[in-house]
Amino acid sequence: MRRFISCFYIVILCCLTGCDLDAINSPYAEQQVKENTLYSSFALRPKHLDPARSYSSNEVQFNGQIYEPPLQYHYLKRPYELEPLTATKMPTVHYLNESDERIAGDDQQAVAYSVYTITIRPGIQFQPHPAFARDENGMLLYHALNDDALSNIQTLSDFEQTGSRELVADDYVYQIKRLASPKIHSPILGLMSDYIVGLSDYAAQLREAARQGQEIDLRAVELSGVRVLDRYRYEIKVFGRYPQLQYWLAMPFFSAVPWEADALYKQPGLIKRNITMDWFPVGTGPYRLTENNPNSRMVMEKNPHYRADPYPSEGEIDDEKNGLLIDAGQLMPFVDKVVFLLEKEQTSYWNKFLQGYYDVSGISSDSFEQAIQVGSGGEFGLSDEMAKKGVALRTAIGTSTYYMGFNMQDEVVGGLSDAAKKLRQAISIAIDYEEYISIFLNGRGIAAQGPIPPGIFGYEVGKAGVNSYVYQWEDERLQRQSIEQAKSLLVEAGYPEGREVKTGEPLTLYLDVPASGPEARATFDWLRKQFQKLGIQLVVRSTDYNRFQDKMRSGQAQLFQWGWNADYPDPENFFFLLYGPNSKASYSGENAANYNNPEFDRLFEQMKVMPNTVERQVLINNMLAIIREDSPWIWGYHPKQFSLYHTWNQNVKPNLMANNTMKYRRIDAEKRFGLQQVWNRPILWPLLVLFLMIILLILPASWVYFRKNHKKMVLK
Repeated sequence: MRRFISCFYIVILCCLTGCDLDAINSPYAEQQVKENTLYSSFALRPKHLDPARSYSSNEVQFNGQIYEPPLQYHYLKRPYELEPLTATKMPTVHYLNESDERIAGDDQQAVAYSVYTITIRPGIQFQPHPAFARDENGMLLYHALNDDALSNIQTLSDFEQTGSRELVADDYVYQIKRLASPKIHSPILGLMSDYIVGLSDYAAQLREAARQGQEIDLRAVELSGVRVLDRYRYEIKVFGRYPQLQYWLAMPFFSAVPWEADALYKQPGLIKRNITMDWFPVGTGPYRLTENNPNSRMVMEKNPHYRADPYPSEGEIDDEKNGLLIDAGQLMPFVDKVVFLLEKEQTSYWNKFLQGYYDVSGISSDSFEQAIQVGSGGEFGLSDEMAKKGVALRTAIGTSTYYMGFNMQDEVVGGLSDAAKKLRQAISIAIDYEEYISIFLNGRGIAAQGPIPPGIFGYEVGKAGVNSYVYQWEDERLQRQSIEQAKSLLVEAGYPEGREVKTGEPLTLYLDVPASGPEARATFDWLRKQFQKLGIQLVVRSTDYNRFQDKMRSGQAQLFQWGWNADYPDPENFFFLLYGPNSKASYSGENAANYNNPEFDRLFEQMKVMPNTVERQVLINNMLAIIREDSPWIWGYHPKQFSLYHTWNQNVKPNLMANNTMKYRRIDAEKRFGLQQVWNRPILWPLLVLFLMIILLILPASWVYFRKNHKKMVLK
């Protein structure tokens, strides 16, 4: 009884003396909250942090801050623009003929090879790492660890000494060679082998050596298409013209990797302890990974060797007005540490964001109404609750496209006959993606007019960008063609009221999807209703992703749903999804619809190597006209991304192409801590009421107990 009452006395004392109970709700210590730290989360641990293997968004949020390719995207400019990162300038390019002779002028027909020369900035240092540590004789300390030395090593931080060295051109060449390693299984080896001269042969050479049990030092084996010119210059030779190579030079795949780290991590004793490139990356970027605990948290801290890297001093017209140029010329990074906590449940993350314990949040369907209010004209704004907290909303149309594809090899929905085209056009009109976006995406998206999303060269707004087979432009607005127009096309296709002319049987189509569950079932029900507008029966065949992939590779699916996120901001990265030689069923490419139109392919081959000029736009418009008529896809939609930022965040501008955006961010930690205190004051009055109730209950009994014991004492 005494202990129980004492607890309430403590509560009363705290209330009277003002002791800090705010920390009760905080997932961090008070000192951590006051530090210049950005707080985020992860739901799935990154599987690969080796830049030769990593290709997932949950991995690039780390790799993009640690590794540095030679180029990057300008943080503020739109459309997206490449600029030097570790390079001193943009790569220079010259052209060679079949005899490796330099071509003077711009003779398109004579170009057999393009040679890109990249010059690296002197003085850039790698982050501190044990792979560089050397003894007094200049010998590497940890590259021949015996069992004795390994007995005290369980994680990377157990190494007592670290070192560093200057970034050189050979580090970039070494990484390109690593793409060919059979032990790494780089996801871009196949694609890059089609472009980088000698890479395919180099990969075959490494596979043969591995088959024979030989360990090859990549530094000792030359790659014909990639070579070091001097300490700070290297060149990449590609087949024909491939201007898109510059976009790849802004991706982690083409970052610098030091041979010392690769050699250190190859030791069997370290591999057994999971001390590998996949677990502990090493680069020249603004941050280094100092804690990798996938069951709890991951931490990145400032690279102490990071060079002078100024915040941009120019951007778009409104950037200065929006406060995005206040830090112009100031050295980055601004945040000392980035902490990622494991959050498996979106609800938990959202509640902590509302409490101020996370700096940024997306908006799930469950929290949409709490965060956003939609105006009478369909415009989006913050809810009163968010506005009172000073939260800022940032939106951006994703460089992505989601679509429903027809298998163009299918006997019913495929082919390029007029009847087949009109069937696909009719279905495209009937599937109301504006309604889909409203119901399933809370309005967060725009209906697609073709494969190219906004922000990519070739996308046109207004009347010029309308797909006239599905839409019409009326009263300065985009209007979907009527269902009557779709039914008329269906008659011309040979399916009046959704029935075959010859047999009178209803037309039944089959949609393959790798999805299941209540949310997916709601989508399937909606899709069936869209097809029913035309009298067409839709059968949805849901399966696991592996089986779905098998069907796509073998061309067994009739209709399917898929999407594509841009690797780089160029129309080639979307049009190649419809290029005939990329057919998935025939050539294992990314053309999942197995679309093949010779005229489209011819224009694609011209367009893909052109700079962004008026002439290129004309070719793009001609290509769009072809595929809009052929309708190999139901064009679907481009998602609109919503992000919420607390008021203490600065320099926030969504950049959907850049991987290395952490260095631009600034946090006002003092303001954050103050608002956390306000938003998370403990509510103590229920405890006080409970305390008083207990006092009222126990006081009579205590008085009786006291009187009884007092009498006994008197009698004694």
